Amino acid sequence: MVTAKNSFTGLMCAIVCINSGFVLAQNTIQVNNILDFPRKEVVAVPVSQLRSFLNKNKESDLRIKDENGNLVMIQWIDNNGDGNNDELLFQANVGGHQKAVYRILSESGTPLAKSEISTYSRLVPERVDDYAWENDKVAFRMYGPKGQQEALQGIKSSTLSSGVDIWLKRTQLPVINKWYKGYLTDPMYYHKDSRGEGYDPYHVGNSRGTGGIGIWVNNKLQVSQNFVSSKTIAEGPLRTVFELTYEPWSEFGVRETKRISLDLGSDFSRFESDFTAEKQVPNYTIGITLHKNEGETQLNDKKGYYLHWEKIDDDFVGEGIVVDPKIVEKSIAFRSDVPDESNLYVITKPDKKLVYYAGFAWQKSGDIQTRQDWENRLQKQSEIIRNPLIITIK
Repeated sequence: MVTAKNSFTGLMCAIVCINSGFVLAQNTIQVNNILDFPRKEVVAVPVSQLRSFLNKNKESDLRIKDENGNLVMIQWIDNNGDGNNDELLFQANVGGHQKAVYRILSESGTPLAKSEISTYSRLVPERVDDYAWENDKVAFRMYGPKGQQEALQGIKSSTLSSGVDIWLKRTQLPVINKWYKGYLTDPMYYHKDSRGEGYDPYHVGNSRGTGGIGIWVNNKLQVSQNFVSSKTIAEGPLRTVFELTYEPWSEFGVRETKRISLDLGSDFSRFESDFTAEKQVPNYTIGITLHKNEGETQLNDKKGYYLHWEKIDDDFVGEGIVVDPKIVEKSIAFRSDVPDESNLYVITKPDKKLVYYAGFAWQKSGDIQTRQDWENRLQKQSEIIRNPLIITIK
């Protein structure tokens, strides 16, 4: 049996197991959940493990059905941009300590399963040059070079920051294009929760927002400025993936490429930063803004999850970071009287690659109601990452 183990340094996919010996046919995918709670997650099957099927059938004809015969939405993804698909994605639904079996079929005459609910990401030149991404639960954005230039010129609508902004959603449908279109005629359009969809009341400024990074030196965080280029790798519908690059930053001359992905149904974006540096770097630090020293924090170095729970306007928001505890050196809730310098910090070893998950949930969305609900979500996310779904192809 050949296994490919998932880790924090790989895409959040499943373990893929192929029976040894000659494979006569591939017509089922078995998904095994070893945890005690149900999971509905996007899983990735390497194209290389589907060769027996694809040698006889076209990629475009492949369909997947669940145990009840229902067509399942799929997505092919080219991770390295060479024009060839690397993985097949689908969303598995498996009970606690259960297995689910999906059938692989060649049905060229059967339309692909589609849904209005989707992941999505794009560069947004109509509002300077934000890069925004979303799924059915959460939305985020980061800020680009034109925004930096305008901010340095004193234009108030632009932002100089490598922090991560969050948009509070209470609809499963995409909002990015709609909200930015509204912004063109009303700059306050998405800052008002007047349509039953949610809004953006979250302040980032020079803070880390939810998941921005830096280098912690002498009780001060050194950070990059805005990203200088972006590349969309996949829009969706099951996983959106893109890359941001940054000019050298900090006294250590760090060059960074950040690959970000977000799966359908997840509260958490996956961040993967690749670094080179001119000088030895003491650490890489992940942060969550504490705004004006508001809200509650909880730091759990043993399990690698970090919680902030705060009230924004009339409802509570939980923000969080999940990371492999093996790379954590320490964590602190740093409070300052200087605007935007109060942050929860997770200080990690200075490896050339940093992988972590950052996300949030909003009380008004109906998804969580209490601080304990959010802590439970973070605990589950840490277990999910350590125990990926196991896939066997037969």
